[in-house]
Amino acid sequence: MDFIKLSDFYKSIFGCKAYKISLDAGCTCPNRDGTKGVGGCIFCSASGSGDFAAGGEKSVAAQVLEAKERIERKLRGRSGARSGKYVAYFQSFSSTYGNEDGLIEKYEAALSQEGVAGIAIATRPDCIGEKILSWLSEAAKRTFVQVELGLQTSSERTGVLINRLYSDDDYRAAVFRIKSIAPDVHLVTHLIFGLPGEDEACMMESVRFVRDVNAGFSGGESFSGRMFGIKITVLYVVLGTVLSEMYERGEFSCLAKEEYFSLLKKAVSLLGDKCVVHRLTGDPPKKILVAPSWATDKKRVMNELGAYMRG
Repeated sequence: MDFIKLSDFYKSIFGCKAYKISLDAGCTCPNRDGTKGVGGCIFCSASGSGDFAAGGEKSVAAQVLEAKERIERKLRGRSGARSGKYVAYFQSFSSTYGNEDGLIEKYEAALSQEGVAGIAIATRPDCIGEKILSWLSEAAKRTFVQVELGLQTSSERTGVLINRLYSDDDYRAAVFRIKSIAPDVHLVTHLIFGLPGEDEACMMESVRFVRDVNAGFSGGESFSGRMFGIKITVLYVVLGTVLSEMYERGEFSCLAKEEYFSLLKKAVSLLGDKCVVHRLTGDPPKKILVAPSWATDKKRVMNELGAYMRG
């Protein structure tokens, strides 16, 4: 099954292989700090999904250097591996949430580091202020800019269950704002398969929703010709979360690997030729992973998934 892979997409932009390096802007989230709620989403770890970031207490320059050294150490052990360019990935929590001037300084600091050729910023649909949006529009004219929106599901019922605290309309509005005001930004959406209570029909509806919103029509402008991206991961359970308590009580079970592969194959077939597939599996931190156990060996999972997709 053919689809646009992230590696090919990045190579078409940068002319070489590009590596994302995880950074922490020192942000929190509006459903952690009491603005909308507390506790965060039920699946979110204490690091706000930034388990592989260097840590927000360090300067951006120090985080970039540490992340680059880590990648370069891995490359030295690979035959024929060559270094490439880097995309600075502000991954932890909602990386557009906070003092906007201070955040923009951090974005610019990341872009000024040697070898960094672009930036990716993960956030929530309800956390993109006007100043940030204006910066995204300007920055995308001079460098590669990627914004990642956590949606997880288009089911409003599941959204309440996971303590998402934003609506599908919030997501839809964010997509239209970004695509209208900052059209050069590459927009990526996160989905999770296997959330409690969701069946195949529900998960495929989320995929269709993302596809249709990103090719939508608003104010007389069609976005159907623009590339967008998607990240899909299986739901995994980590220690210290509400989700782990639910799992221990037997309130849901995680997807088996074969189930997940089957769902992915159906999902990819729905996406169309304007979608870049950024991820088809997660990379859970092994030390705190509760389930599913098959997700711990990412390399093996990716090899098996590739064979399954080609079959």
